[in-house]
Amino acid sequence: MRALAVVLALALWGCGFQLRGTAELPFESVFVPSANQGVALDLKRNIQSGTRTRVVDDIRAAQAVLDFTQETREKHILSLTGTGRVREYQLRYRVGFRLHDGKGGEFLPVNLIELTREVTYADADILAKETEDQLLYREMQFDMMQQIMRRMAAAQRPRTQ
Repeated sequence: MRALAVVLALALWGCGFQLRGTAELPFESVFVPSANQGVALDLKRNIQSGTRTRVVDDIRAAQAVLDFTQETREKHILSLTGTGRVREYQLRYRVGFRLHDGKGGEFLPVNLIELTREVTYADADILAKETEDQLLYREMQFDMMQQIMRRMAAAQRPRTQ
């Protein structure tokens, strides 16, 4: 059993596998507005715990400024039964953001990320479906935070003029 673990470890090491570890952001400090709710709060916590970048409260002390252009949650009907009742619907979570240096330079131009989940509906399970919607939105918010973090990590420093 121990030999199998060693062989597996060597195989993973040989193929270049690495644990994700901390994200390296191309700036030392960032200002995140409205970081008391939603994806902004998740981003602030993740930056503080998973990177070397500091989250600052003063926009003038930040090397980067994260601006959110939108954050919306929507529910759209996908299909109806023969009697006109909802059979399926789609949850949409959309976040728009940009990352700049506060002096006219952009790390990232305006980005729009949209996540969707399809959900079946049953009149008999109204409370369960509401709870399921909340859990799905929470999962989508976590996924959104991870996608924004990856884009921030891949951002390039603005060129100085």
